[in-house]
Amino acid sequence: MDDDSRNVAGRLIVAYAFSTLLLGCYAAWRYLMGDYSRILLPAALALVMLVACLLHVARPNQARLPAYLALLVGYSMLALELPWLEEAGIMWIGLAPLLTVLLLPLASAMLLNLFLAPVWLFLSDTALDLHFALGYVAMTLVVALVPWEQRRQQALLEATNPRDRHCNALACEAMHELLGSEYQRTQFLGQPLAVLVLHLPQLEMAGEQFGSRARQALLDALCLAVHRCSRRHDFLGRQGTATFWLVLPDTSQSGAQMVQQRIEQALESTVLVDTGTLRAPIAHCQRLPGESWPRFEQRLLELTRKLSET
Repeated sequence: MDDDSRNVAGRLIVAYAFSTLLLGCYAAWRYLMGDYSRILLPAALALVMLVACLLHVARPNQARLPAYLALLVGYSMLALELPWLEEAGIMWIGLAPLLTVLLLPLASAMLLNLFLAPVWLFLSDTALDLHFALGYVAMTLVVALVPWEQRRQQALLEATNPRDRHCNALACEAMHELLGSEYQRTQFLGQPLAVLVLHLPQLEMAGEQFGSRARQALLDALCLAVHRCSRRHDFLGRQGTATFWLVLPDTSQSGAQMVQQRIEQALESTVLVDTGTLRAPIAHCQRLPGESWPRFEQRLLELTRKLSET
């Protein structure tokens, strides 16, 4: 589970725990007010929310059942309180579509809100109030815009993010664009340019045999070792699924070979639990005097293909 998933799981645990406490306090308040007929349901729902919280703590990757339990609790409390709210019910009718959108996928939430609209209007005793019905529909549409906008922003971020989604390296397109700019800059200044090609043959095997966690551990270990052995202005990019380019501006052939040796030593000393010693063959590509950018790129791609086939 990545950092974003852990953050979401942590926030849901806090929300479930707070809801449990809130329902318990509500049941205690009804007891203190002497309204004994309305104590049993909030107290029982507090236990249900506690179960949902514990389920989410035990299995954060399987959040479907806790979400269903939380939605059931929210619907039950709303059905209990709406008949007593009278005119103030219009302030709480938006809670139903909000909970549905927060806890269910967008398509399922919109469909469920559509089917449950007559139920909430009937319970609020304002089924014939056109303004009330329009308010419910408007609230349903407004809360549906929130996850839609989040998805749009996430898609925009992924489309413009130069970093690779799975490791600490540049994405392929961003790397090629930056490499082309660096090639022109070093050529104009008369500086050497070298690129180290790294291939990680264990990656596919680790994903098939040990799962995504071992695959991610391999990517993280490789990127960490490469970044430790390179300079600040060098940049690592992911050319393919298991191939990487380390661009070394203003680096001669001997300097690139020294970097290659340091990386190989660092990889040999890296041992993972599932896959053992990290193995990553490395090839060196140096820009030749007077060589054009298309020729250098073609030679680099050919070297990458040969390294990945061996």
